[in-house]
Amino acid sequence: MNYQQIIKALAGKKILVIGDLILDRYLFGKVSRISPEAPVPIVDVISESFLLGGAANVASNVVALGGHATVAGIIGRGAAGQVLHGLLTDRGIATDGVFEDKRPTTVKTRVIAHNQQVVRFDREDRSRIEGKSLTALLAFLKKAVPAHDAVIISDYKKGVISAALVAAVVTHAKRNTTFVAVDPKVGHFHFYRKVSLITPNLMEASQGAGIEIRDEQSLLKAGRTLIARLGCASVLITRSEEGMSLFKKLPGSRGVAVEHFPTVAKKVYDVTGAGDTVIATFALSYAAGATLEQAAVIANHAAGIVVAEVGTATASSAQLLSALKNSDI
Repeated sequence: MNYQQIIKALAGKKILVIGDLILDRYLFGKVSRISPEAPVPIVDVISESFLLGGAANVASNVVALGGHATVAGIIGRGAAGQVLHGLLTDRGIATDGVFEDKRPTTVKTRVIAHNQQVVRFDREDRSRIEGKSLTALLAFLKKAVPAHDAVIISDYKKGVISAALVAAVVTHAKRNTTFVAVDPKVGHFHFYRKVSLITPNLMEASQGAGIEIRDEQSLLKAGRTLIARLGCASVLITRSEEGMSLFKKLPGSRGVAVEHFPTVAKKVYDVTGAGDTVIATFALSYAAGATLEQAAVIANHAAGIVVAEVGTATASSAQLLSALKNSDI
């Protein structure tokens, strides 16, 4: 398939996104004085907005590209959970796998004044989910994983993702050889055994492999170490302004093929959510029939689109087609 055919085939592919659902809250205001109580600015709040964060933002990226997204995770029973659930529904994201729990919904509140973040405060419970919520989630995944074209595990280390959950997903995925991609977190790498793909950034890859990445030689060693240690099929290391590197296990051997993809971003204003865009685009492209290499190229272009915008952004299929045409590939 060529790139135009792949982008066209993105429409309608079913992606299951499992992970930590986060509500991003923004308070916008202005500062004109310092508090007499402490040496801190007083922000006069003018407006408030809510956006999808964490695994919910990954699902939003899937929908922006024309795919069908289902999310699986936990929300609290309060107002924040209702707002998050409403945002998911408004985006056309299926919420069959969203279960309520006694823990609060994870909310990240950012206070912005004069286009500058003044402070961020988080409300969350990072303990591992258990009991009825975990039982319901695992029962849902048993049916949902084989029913989707690809699965994304979005680990923000807020308690949803565990070694047992990942192992269950991998087992269910084998029934239909479903592609399983993981956006990892440091400290959880041992959870991700036998998945299809992990997408660490340089820092995460370095700590996950136990190798300081300082040049191409150490980069290659880290990528190969991750594949050997986790038994995964491929690793995509995102390298910021240096692009990304794809490591692919060669079938029937211990060999690993490596390909580097230089960045295509012409302007970088904000990298917020870029990792969500990369994994969503890669998994959706692979589900649409792309090779691993083609999926990496498409994900690289999607990242180039979103980092050129301020705030959490998504790329559309039309933007991707235009970017790919202009790159002469």
